[in-house]
Amino acid sequence: MTISREVKIGVAGVAALVFLFFTIKFLKGISVFSSSDIYLINFRNAKALAKSSPVYADGFQVGIVSDVRYDYAHPGCGVIVEIAVDKQMLIPVGTTAMLDEAMLGGCTLNLIMGRDTSKRYAVGDTIPAVESGGLMEQAAELIPKLEATLAKADTLLVSLNTIATDPNIKATLENVNSMTANLNRSSAQLNTLLVRDVPALAQTFNTTGQHATQLIDNLAALDLQTTLSHLDSTIQEMQAAVAQLNSTDNTAGLLLHDPAIYDNLARTTEAAAALLEDLKANPRRYVHFSLFGRKAK
Repeated sequence: MTISREVKIGVAGVAALVFLFFTIKFLKGISVFSSSDIYLINFRNAKALAKSSPVYADGFQVGIVSDVRYDYAHPGCGVIVEIAVDKQMLIPVGTTAMLDEAMLGGCTLNLIMGRDTSKRYAVGDTIPAVESGGLMEQAAELIPKLEATLAKADTLLVSLNTIATDPNIKATLENVNSMTANLNRSSAQLNTLLVRDVPALAQTFNTTGQHATQLIDNLAALDLQTTLSHLDSTIQEMQAAVAQLNSTDNTAGLLLHDPAIYDNLARTTEAAAALLEDLKANPRRYVHFSLFGRKAK
């Protein structure tokens, strides 16, 4: 059986169309050989969400945006987004959808999964949407705070400028420099004292301590009890002598207390003195000396 040229061209064309179809689906991120479940989401603002945009759940891509269409039958009610997710993806009730705008443009759809897995959305159900403020809205909220911050920064700069131009600051800095120099000199002197004088002083203290220890040892070695006993005995003897001098029962006491004895002693002394004076004046009366014997009168 001979196949005509026209049939071959037709089969090749059909194959090319099928290949082109699957290629387009693949480039859009649609899994050609796996089936998907379709869910709907109603956003008030689609934020330029496009077909074939990825759908993420907990940061993992679970599907794509299969269609984005405006609800012309109900103007102002938003945009209907159709997503195709893997059949293995069972979406629990309580899951919400939120659009995230990228910094450099574009938009991604995130599914915030619910925690109750006992109930799940049926295929074709509408998942509630959560509106999130865009970058411009967030920037608009930050503008008042930024203005207040700039005002405070301007006030701070003015204050710093005033402080920097104050002549007292220069004088204060000079005083600080002088104080620093004095501290450096004091530190050098202290280092010298610590290196040179403190060891010598410590050596003196050690020597003094050794002498004090030796003195204490010597004092401990003395028989203090015997010394104190001798001292007490001496004091008692002195007290007895003083008592005898104060008493008239003995010669020493009489010499100190009897006036007659004192007067006799005084007269005897005066007589002895007169005798000595007369002996000096007339020695011949008392001494007779001759080499040839005494002459007869």
